[in-house]
Amino acid sequence: MIRKLIRRSFYTVLLIFILPALLSQAVWQATGNEARSWNTANWSSAGILPAVTTDTDAVIYVMAAKTGRWKGGFSVHSWIVTKEANGAGYNRYEVVGWGTPLRVNAYAPDARWYSNEPEIIHVVRGQKATNLIPEIENAVRTYPHAERGHYKLWPGPNSNSFIAHVLNEVPEIGGVLPANAVGRDYLSQERFYQIDPDWMNIQLTYKGYAGFALGKRSGIEVNLFGMTAGLDIMNPAIKLPGFGRVSF
Repeated sequence: MIRKLIRRSFYTVLLIFILPALLSQAVWQATGNEARSWNTANWSSAGILPAVTTDTDAVIYVMAAKTGRWKGGFSVHSWIVTKEANGAGYNRYEVVGWGTPLRVNAYAPDARWYSNEPEIIHVVRGQKATNLIPEIENAVRTYPHAERGHYKLWPGPNSNSFIAHVLNEVPEIGGVLPANAVGRDYLSQERFYQIDPDWMNIQLTYKGYAGFALGKRSGIEVNLFGMTAGLDIMNPAIKLPGFGRVSF
């Protein structure tokens, strides 16, 4: 009985977590899009955000792009961009894996990451954005893993752990990082749970190694060793390691 349970558990993990991650890596390697080094990568603007002179609304963008080298087959790098109403420019907030982790405006707001095109994950606009931007700035200031030496590639805290921190601290943003944002399930200060103030989303985790989330934002998710699989019911999609969100 125990052997059968172990065998079934192994096959479940293999089918839901390992095989999608390996397939995603194989596809990534086959495309040949990975930048060979930091120096040769393209870090320029992708031109996907409107000019501040033509967009006068306050706005918040949650953005992500495939990360560098072989890691791009498994994960994205995420960041958050804000602009005040009639503001003179965008502010980009993110964490990187070299030097002092927390960076502000180190790159163009919609810059490519290791030559990879960014995408917009979530947008908040208008008066709601105006109300939330000060809370985002406070969440950035109070991020507890912002000092040199705090960054850990896996299971966190890394770049995706930082954006997850902001989204958890300001749940009114309403966004959730894609399933292939490795490190997003690591909770700040190694907390074991996160409950939104309105109780519409609940997350449990053991230091980002394993856990699950349930709610309006997350849908149904299971996290294992930084890989996430799940089902989004509100906006029908499946979530797969390596591939992220796959809409129906």
